[in-house]
Amino acid sequence: MWSSPTRWLTALVLSTPLLVAHADNDRNAHPATVRATEYGSIEGISNAPASKTYAWKGVPYAKAPTGELRWKAPQDPAKWDGTLTTKQFGNACAQYGRIYGPGANNRYDETIGTTLNQAVGSEDCLYLNIWRPANNKPKLPVIVFFHGGSNVSGYTADPVYDGANLAQTTDAVVVTVNFRLGILGFLNLPQLKTGADAESDSGNFAILDSIKALRFVNRNIANFGGDPGNVTIMGQSAGAINVYALLTSPKMASAHPKLFHRAVPLSGGLSLATNLPPGTIPTMSPASTYLAQGNALLYNLLIADGKASDVASAQAYAASQTQEQIAAYLRSKSPAALFATLLTKLAGAGLAGSGPIPDGTVVASDPVGAINTGNYARVPVLAGNTRDEGKLFPSFLPLVSGIPGSARIVSDAQLFSTQFNYRPNDAPQISIEQWIAPAYLPANTPVTGFTARADQFNKIFFLASRDNILNALKTQQSDVWYYQFNWDKEPAPWNDIYGAAHLFDLPFVFGNFGPSLMSNIMNTDANLPGRLDLSKAMMRTIGAFAEKGDPNNRSIDVVWPTWPGTLIFDATLTGKAISVQ
Repeated sequence: MWSSPTRWLTALVLSTPLLVAHADNDRNAHPATVRATEYGSIEGISNAPASKTYAWKGVPYAKAPTGELRWKAPQDPAKWDGTLTTKQFGNACAQYGRIYGPGANNRYDETIGTTLNQAVGSEDCLYLNIWRPANNKPKLPVIVFFHGGSNVSGYTADPVYDGANLAQTTDAVVVTVNFRLGILGFLNLPQLKTGADAESDSGNFAILDSIKALRFVNRNIANFGGDPGNVTIMGQSAGAINVYALLTSPKMASAHPKLFHRAVPLSGGLSLATNLPPGTIPTMSPASTYLAQGNALLYNLLIADGKASDVASAQAYAASQTQEQIAAYLRSKSPAALFATLLTKLAGAGLAGSGPIPDGTVVASDPVGAINTGNYARVPVLAGNTRDEGKLFPSFLPLVSGIPGSARIVSDAQLFSTQFNYRPNDAPQISIEQWIAPAYLPANTPVTGFTARADQFNKIFFLASRDNILNALKTQQSDVWYYQFNWDKEPAPWNDIYGAAHLFDLPFVFGNFGPSLMSNIMNTDANLPGRLDLSKAMMRTIGAFAEKGDPNNRSIDVVWPTWPGTLIFDATLTGKAISVQ
């Protein structure tokens, strides 16, 4: 999911405290769920009767990045004695509330709709989760997933990301990772750069968190039956942006040991404006834009605190302080204060988004350029998009329609409430006229309808970056595959409002159709057989790719050619309908 406003279509678009307990001699521990890590032993959960998996949730992979560690590269967690209980998800990372976020309770519940634009989550959030099949097989493929949310929101406790079904279906170890978000995860500000640590000076704290998690996987996953020599990184939306950032990172191009061996970026891209033809929208902003954001954040905080009256005096005040004083001042601010300034002062100037900063040390200064010169981690790639990506972004459709205002006429709060309470097997409880602006109706009118406008936006944003990066990869390697997700069997009018929109492939990828943001408007008894059949094929395809670096497998019933060939994932009401385009 990508963030607004328009200039920040560059970063693809709570919590209860973590409860931990130490038990040196827990007589109730299931032997298979007690595993060793380099920091200490952990005890997870046996779901063997239900999902045929074991799980470890809320496993610390780094120290809490609080106090002096805010805006620093992640550090090793402290070692512990005894056995750490890891049976519930760790805190969501600090963020402002969105419909894609964790609400007040780090789970999908009604508080998501009542905490919009409020601070939720915690800075104590660098935890990951592990699932594996409830068997004794060693050296299983490992799939590490990075969630979406525009790099400003999201959480691994989202029910869609539960890894049990994917682990069981693919016979793989599945890992999901929390990483810092928004201006706590990406910030370019001179006063935070000490010159002593190039990683911290990069401003790419979320990417550094991801690398730290991959190092944890490399050193520890064998104790969970995973093969550290066969790790697939997978991400959707902002997570896919971050996968591309890892793929092209100077730190990963020659990493020893190699931290990943395959990549699955879904609905993402990482192209600068200089990589793309005129009339398209980049998926990455230059470092100068992030510097403008960092300075604007500092100056507006100083003005709010009465230390300056305008930008000019804020600049003068900042210049009168030492670097250490400004850094301490910023670290004294609560996440709530930082987010309030971001949303009330920076958003209107197009400076509220976040994403990888092309610093040249952690993130390539030109990721597509790095691919073109062979300076990247050369691994098999399986990319994907949904057919109707743009339907999830009605506020961006004025870019192609020229019509002021969002194409959606309900607020985020109304959207969440409606979808949370919707009854998909009953008669329709809304009409499309209550949801989509009149200028975009009828929805399927050629050129001017909602579907056509969403497709126009899709082409200049998602597909422009897709072509740019996949074509670059194909000049360097042959093992690049691509799918398009076309499933649109929601009950009316949701089949027109969303169709095969951005993120609608995620439940199929993870095999999770339980409570979540979209579940009540997409899942019906009528479409259940087709959904499950398609989901099983998609999971098995990801499993085949994770195992051998080639997604071809018997469940798709066709031969999948490499890019620019396209596999279409679709289904009827009763079964999968997979084809090659």
